[in-house]
Amino acid sequence: MQVRFWGTRGSLPVAPQASTITDKVTDALLAAGGRRFADRDEAEAFIRDELPFAVGQGYGGATSCVEIDTGQGAFAVCDMGSGVREFGIDSMRRAGADGRDLEWHFFMSHLHWDHIMGFPFFAPAFVEGAKIVIHSGHADAEDALRRQQEEISFPVAFDWLKADITFRTLAPGRNYAIGDLSVALIEQEHSHQSFGYRFTDKAGKNVVYSTDAEYKIANMDAEAAMVDFIAETDLMIADTMYSLADSVSMKEDWGHSSNIVAVDLCHRARARRLALFHHEPVYSDADIEQMHAETIRYEELTRSGNALEVLCSYDGLCVEL
Repeated sequence: MQVRFWGTRGSLPVAPQASTITDKVTDALLAAGGRRFADRDEAEAFIRDELPFAVGQGYGGATSCVEIDTGQGAFAVCDMGSGVREFGIDSMRRAGADGRDLEWHFFMSHLHWDHIMGFPFFAPAFVEGAKIVIHSGHADAEDALRRQQEEISFPVAFDWLKADITFRTLAPGRNYAIGDLSVALIEQEHSHQSFGYRFTDKAGKNVVYSTDAEYKIANMDAEAAMVDFIAETDLMIADTMYSLADSVSMKEDWGHSSNIVAVDLCHRARARRLALFHHEPVYSDADIEQMHAETIRYEELTRSGNALEVLCSYDGLCVEL
């Protein structure tokens, strides 16, 4: 199983300003100290291996979209934020021919705009014969997608899409066989509700996708339920939009969680890997890198059993399980 991250920001897409690129290039030149490179490969190795990630690369700016790839069968992807445009192009490339008679399965955490905004730009939706199944815990998923393509908001109406698009409402507490995956979902605390998903392949590898979820001391039952849901997962993709201080003060009731809560949940559930996800759009690459470092340190200080590997997701990351 491979997990590919096509969009990792929360709330709205972001793009670096010209001054941000200038700062990165300046920092890279200073770090090089006048060093010359024999060829492109040597220069790329310097960027990849010697520069901080926030300087040589970056976390990206597309909103939520994560692919679960079992290596065969239909495509499976969580949410359709702005990152789904790149996923659509790449999946068509991998599909070969013209994409006819293939299936794309979407699993929706919820229906807020940053998680559906990429669908009008999803290339397979315009391919006659392509099959798209949109799975959600929300019975009104079709209403949300149709509404964003009304004429007042978008020039291409939903009914103009050529793919065979169907909607399927899933219920928590059940396991569904979808393609090569077993899929379960759990309700989460968020405006208009959100749902987390657990995907398990035929080899027993599993990943949990849990974004736009808030945990509160006053509702520990929900936290206990999530611990059970993610028990011993190979990868937990978690909403870590805020610091703990923000999530319990000025951002309380905003429907998001923190890096600290994510580590605590994973420790209790004996999860193996944690991927920080749904990055705050106002955070710079340096801010996200600092949060990653602080999360790793917190995990080390609070660890009582096996180590939890802490990853920081970015647009283009691929994790193999």
